[in-house]
Amino acid sequence: MNIRIRVATANDADQVVALYGEFTQYLQALGDSTDARLTAEIYRRDGFGKNPAFCGLVAERQSEVIGYLLYHFGYDTEMAARVMYIMDLYVEERQRMQGVAASLMAHAQSICRDYGAREILWSVYKLNPRAREFYEKLGGKLIDDLDYMYLEVGDASSNTESEI
Repeated sequence: MNIRIRVATANDADQVVALYGEFTQYLQALGDSTDARLTAEIYRRDGFGKNPAFCGLVAERQSEVIGYLLYHFGYDTEMAARVMYIMDLYVEERQRMQGVAASLMAHAQSICRDYGAREILWSVYKLNPRAREFYEKLGGKLIDDLDYMYLEVGDASSNTESEI
C-alpha cells in the first residue's frame, strides 16, 4: 500500500484545498448545491491559529497528499461524553479502493480514543451511496431518528480570532 498517515499541517493547505475542490465537484455531480468556500488562506487561518476550529490527518504516497480527513471535538450530553465530529473525508479518485480512507478512519478512531471521546459522528450526503456503503463496512450506523439542521447566523468572515 505504501501510504503514510500523518497529522495535517498548515503547509498542507494547497494540497488539501485542491482535494477539497475535487470533493466539492464530486458532491455537486451527485446533486449537492453547496459552493466550495475553503481556500488555502482560510484552511491555515481556521486550522492553525491560536484557537483552531479543526484538526486533520492527511494520507501521503511518495510525499503527495492523496487524501485527507478533517475533524473537531464536541460533547454529547445524552452520553455525557466527548465525541469527534468528522467534517470531511476525501481520497482522490485514482487512489480509491486501496485502503486509504479506511486507514484515515482507523487513525481517527485512535485519536478519538486517546482524546477520551466515545463516538465519532459524521454526515453522509443522501445521494452518495458509495460513501454510505463504505462507512457501513467499517461498522458505521445510520442515525435514522434525527435530522441534520442548520441556522445561518451571518457572515463569519468579518469576525476576527480575538472577537471569538
